[in-house]
Amino acid sequence: MLEFLDPVEQWFQTTFDLPSWLLAPVAIISLALLADLFLRLVIWRLSNVLGKTRHRWDDVVLLALRRPLWVGVWGCAFIALASLGAARLELGRVVAYTPTTMWVFVLLMLGWAGLRLVRQIKRRLMLPPQRNSSKPMDASTASAVSKLLGAVIFTVVALAMLEAFGMSLSGLLAFGGLGGLVVGFALRDILANFFGGLAIHLDNPFKVGDWISSPDRDIEGTVEDIGWRLTRIRTFDLRPLYIPNNIFSSIAVVNPSRMLSRRIYETVGLRYQDIDQVDGIVSSIRSMLKEHESIDQDSYMLVNFESFGAYSLDIVIYAYTHTTDWAEHLDIKQDILLRIASIVDEAGADIAMPARTLHLADPLTLERGEADAHDSNASNERDEKSSSSDMPHRHNSATSPSRSSSSQRASSPTRGEADDSSENASNQDADA
Repeated sequence: MLEFLDPVEQWFQTTFDLPSWLLAPVAIISLALLADLFLRLVIWRLSNVLGKTRHRWDDVVLLALRRPLWVGVWGCAFIALASLGAARLELGRVVAYTPTTMWVFVLLMLGWAGLRLVRQIKRRLMLPPQRNSSKPMDASTASAVSKLLGAVIFTVVALAMLEAFGMSLSGLLAFGGLGGLVVGFALRDILANFFGGLAIHLDNPFKVGDWISSPDRDIEGTVEDIGWRLTRIRTFDLRPLYIPNNIFSSIAVVNPSRMLSRRIYETVGLRYQDIDQVDGIVSSIRSMLKEHESIDQDSYMLVNFESFGAYSLDIVIYAYTHTTDWAEHLDIKQDILLRIASIVDEAGADIAMPARTLHLADPLTLERGEADAHDSNASNERDEKSSSSDMPHRHNSATSPSRSSSSQRASSPTRGEADDSSENASNQDADA
């Protein structure tokens, strides 16, 4: 393997009076030092200089390559030294695998450089140089582009490494075509989420930082991350919500972050006795909205007496604010409602409160006899109630004296009957 170095080794031995086997290690280390010096003096400094220019992509490749190149130089030098040592020790199997090991190492460094390049591209898409006039790309689109490029680089490097280990690419592709159905059926949910994430990146219904909600599901919050399988949403109670991407293909999503303006839709109710002031109040409210600096005059505006409510005269107010910020919108709405209250008060009217009025028929008149009978019936009912309330007390206080009194009460009718018979007899004597 190293026969071409024999003349050089002889020259090295005669010139420096050193063992000939030291020539190759010294040469390898010297080349590695020269390459390291070149990287530090040229590549490092050149990338720093290009990073200060207004061009967007001139330093991206150098920033991605400089660290993998440095590691690659010393890695190749180490593999070469290990191969020389194995050759001197006559380890034929190790020497035979040296080219494969070197090629696999180079592929790993290329894959590392490719992934670093993807990260640099993502960063430059989101944050172009200050002097560059290009518009920054949103985080979701930049993440989608970087993930696609990373997947392509990973696939190419993996296939090249498998081929370096002696596997046939045609056989791998054939296996992929046959086993793809089995793998796809087993991983259908994962694949559905993968393509769901791809659809989100392509259709862009929302991006990182957007406030979204769904009328079909209990989903509402701020998007924090859009992955290939899950989307992370931070709800308004600061809890993370993880949603599989395929869910978004079957539900409706509302993106309030992309609204052009916010709506004010309120109903003000006046009292029924203020019907004469309704026309003037409506005109004053409409004029106030047209003069308000925070109301979007190009959008639809409506102020009208709408209906006769259950207890109020309803006036509908429909307008839009310039701002889409929720807190600022609430401040504007508060100011408008207070102005409406002042308009109603200046007109001599008032805001209606929930109330109910009962209208009775003609009053009832009672005759004197009917009134006395009514009073008698009422007193009898009160007596019955009082007697019924005293029954338990009398029942509980029943003792033996009461039983003796009851026996006396039972005998009194007998004495009464005797008195009646003697009285009747005396009357018959008087008649005779």
